[in-house]
Amino acid sequence: HSLMLRAGYIRRCASGVYTYLPLALRTIRKIEAIVREEMARAGAAELLMPIALPAELWKETGRWEVYGKELLRFVDRHNRDFCLGPTHEEVITDLARKELTSWRQLPKTLYQIQTKFRDEIRPRFGLMRGREFIMKDAYSFDLTQAASLETYRRFYDAYVRIFTRCGLNFRAVEATTGAIGGSYSHEFQVLADAGEDLILACSACDYAANIERAELSDGRMPTETQRASEGDACPRCKKGVYQSFRGIEVGQVFYLGTKYSTSLNAAYTDESGNSQLMEMGCYGIGVSRTAAAAIEQHHDEKGIKWPLAIAPYAVVVLPLQWASADVREAAERLYGQLAQASVDVLLDDRDDRAGVKFNDADLIGIPWQLIVGSKGLAAGKVEIKERASGARHELSLDEAVAFLVEGIARQKATV
Repeated sequence: HSLMLRAGYIRRCASGVYTYLPLALRTIRKIEAIVREEMARAGAAELLMPIALPAELWKETGRWEVYGKELLRFVDRHNRDFCLGPTHEEVITDLARKELTSWRQLPKTLYQIQTKFRDEIRPRFGLMRGREFIMKDAYSFDLTQAASLETYRRFYDAYVRIFTRCGLNFRAVEATTGAIGGSYSHEFQVLADAGEDLILACSACDYAANIERAELSDGRMPTETQRASEGDACPRCKKGVYQSFRGIEVGQVFYLGTKYSTSLNAAYTDESGNSQLMEMGCYGIGVSRTAAAAIEQHHDEKGIKWPLAIAPYAVVVLPLQWASADVREAAERLYGQLAQASVDVLLDDRDDRAGVKFNDADLIGIPWQLIVGSKGLAAGKVEIKERASGARHELSLDEAVAFLVEGIARQKATV
């Protein structure tokens, strides 16, 4: 949160509510693009639902009464009750019950990327625990439980691809379903010391769960007074022990079954003419939170170290003496060549000291810095610095562009 403020990514508008400045918005758009590509690959179609939701739908499911004070409620001029949408199970199920009436129309999976609002009692850590946030939420409708669980696995795999492409170190962990409900769920946790969640992961197999869900050494589920802990034997493989990690939840997938289709009567007519309830799943990703979590995992004492895939720009060109015509001309030429090669490139055209430019470039966290100085130009050279590793390369002007284009392509290919 501190780095996002210092680097000019966000500004506070109200408690838990932030304005996304241009750099932050570019990163958010990069994350959204990855999400959209993987949603399409998973067979989901995009739509957009309203943020102001009528109370009638929430009363049908009973969540108007039980959701709690995180649901921001208001009354319109006609004295009708509404809320700002924290999630959209009611709205999407209402749409499905009206539009999907035959077995021939299923399966169907729909998603949106939209602003949500949850009236957190103590907003903190900036975008990590805000009241207003950007979320991708998808909803699946299937004919049978078996088909719904197959969709669940497809989205689980899509989430693995999304967070891998974002350059994050994460674990998928078994989780409780909370206010969303349902009977089966996994959270996707970015591993970071600042994480709010405690995760237990087996040292010998793939099993991982949050502390509320981790099985006890005898295979039983924990109760309110019992919790598994670090060093306990893992019951899944009986070979490893639990290791603990701190995590930041950036996504969660739920198998809902017929929880919402029952309360909202979302049914279809099967091949025999009988009415059947749709089997549902829902799948959320905190888009703005993913950006904040990436910083928690990728930073040093100087600032942010963005993974290339979600960096606002891939390269920043740093002319150290902007007042020098030679330096300015070389920097602008290199900037133009990189842009022509379809590289996301930023030119620091401020007439400021070299130290200020170096410090700001490190703080902002753009993966590659192309440094143009009068001393290097006299020898026909420029310098390239890799923000993540600190490695430096001295190259001719002609070599620099090719080096960056190839380096960026190579990094993208490894994800």
